[in-house]
Amino acid sequence: MLRHISIQNYAIIDDLKVDFDGGVNIITGETGAGKSILLGALALLLGERADSKILYDQKQKCIIEAEFDSVSDTKELFKQNDLDFEPVTIIRREIAQSGKSRAFINDTPVNLNILNALGEKLVNMHSQHETLDLVEAGFQLEVLDALARNQTLLTDYKKLFASYKKDQARLDALIADFNKAKAESDFIQFQLNELREAKIESREQTLIEAEQKTLENVEHIKLAIQAVLLILQDSETSSIDQLNEAQSQLKSVAKVHTGIAELVKRIEASVVELKDISAEFEDIQERAALDPERLETINQRLNVLYRLQKKYSVTDSEQLLSIQNELEQKISSYDSSNEAIEQLRKQLAQSEKELHTLADKLHQNRQKVIATFQKNVEASLHKVGMPNAVFTVDIQKIKNEQLNENGCSEVKFLFSANKGFAPQEIKEVASGGELSRLMLSIKSQVAAADHLPTMIFDEIDSGISGEVALRVGEIMRTMSKGHQLICITHLPQIARIADKHLYIYKEVAKGKTNTRIKVLAGDDRILEIAKMLSGEKVSEAALANAKELVNTL
Repeated sequence: MLRHISIQNYAIIDDLKVDFDGGVNIITGETGAGKSILLGALALLLGERADSKILYDQKQKCIIEAEFDSVSDTKELFKQNDLDFEPVTIIRREIAQSGKSRAFINDTPVNLNILNALGEKLVNMHSQHETLDLVEAGFQLEVLDALARNQTLLTDYKKLFASYKKDQARLDALIADFNKAKAESDFIQFQLNELREAKIESREQTLIEAEQKTLENVEHIKLAIQAVLLILQDSETSSIDQLNEAQSQLKSVAKVHTGIAELVKRIEASVVELKDISAEFEDIQERAALDPERLETINQRLNVLYRLQKKYSVTDSEQLLSIQNELEQKISSYDSSNEAIEQLRKQLAQSEKELHTLADKLHQNRQKVIATFQKNVEASLHKVGMPNAVFTVDIQKIKNEQLNENGCSEVKFLFSANKGFAPQEIKEVASGGELSRLMLSIKSQVAAADHLPTMIFDEIDSGISGEVALRVGEIMRTMSKGHQLICITHLPQIARIADKHLYIYKEVAKGKTNTRIKVLAGDDRILEIAKMLSGEKVSEAALANAKELVNTL
């Protein structure tokens, strides 16, 4: 229940504070005094978007704050958003000169989505324009779901449906990527086969290029080795023979000079090293045979590697192996993508099955409440001056049982105000006054099933008067037994039902118009209702009529 609202620097309100009670809170006042502006401020507080144009003083920010009795239905929302749940819920909205706004719930900053979600659980606001919602299929479904108490089931369905649509979009993207890749896969497979057939080995190119150089220079290698062996061992003055002679010359003196003995040992070691070198040269010389066939094989192999390197714009066989590995991974990813697609298809099929189960349950629940709903709305319409009104609900399953975010139901509210005319869709037959009464009749039924603590009516009296207005007031008073009602009205027949009567008026101070509000009681209230009956010049008859209206409740 809304206990209190404080409004600063909004529209034509500089500073206004209003306390509300349980039951029926009636708001009356002169045209343009700010009655609807008060509800506009409340709408901002509950998440409606705003800009700096609404500021009373462009140099100051707007602050709107309200206190509500907390309701148990909001506990889960508080928990999900890490908010403190207190006996009193305090909501504050601040709008800066720039148009930027901040919102708080129990002094914790929140975004507008959270504010909206909380507002939907605290207040139901009905304006004269909202009657247009009555012709919308979405609103009509909401009404049936409220009566059928489908909220929990519908929440589960919508979560699953959102997940299903997200998975469906993901599947479409996977299939598109797969088809695109598949179009390239033949070429990729061709490239991979080409590289695999080449049987490229790591470091292969380095090794056979070295062997190629050796085979191409066999004669030069042999001639060079022969020349070296001649120097080392094959000539009469070979290096080894000369070193051996040097050892012989030094042996006689090595015994008497330690330094010479050491040098002799080094010469001896050098002879051994040169003999070893000569042996290795001889081995190379023996193996360095001209092999044209082997050279041809190597040249062919290198031509294959060079051709592939040029084709794939690389410089060695290691890079070719890297490309081959990448192509193998791509081919493998196609298989993985195909598996992912099949897995997602199975998941979607299971989700769709579950969705149909939930949608069928929603549809059945909606069907179950229709008969009672029709009967009660017609009875209410008869009370508010439409004795021949007929109201029916046409509910069908969507063709081919296609699902949407609300299930599989198609709903149409059909209405006829006149005897002998078949009910038709509301938008085709209902006048403004009929829409107002029809909306009230529907909301009176929803109220019985709804846990919303506060219901607000902005000029619900549009298009009605006299006895009909009395009946509308009676319906509203009945609704107030389970809900707090806040109602802006121009009709005395509705104003009379007030448990608390608030009067809004304009006051000019310092050359600027301000909205003010006061509580009417006793004679002041009787006088206001009399003015609503007869105008500013109140007659004794009007006063008597006003007293009778109030006292006959």
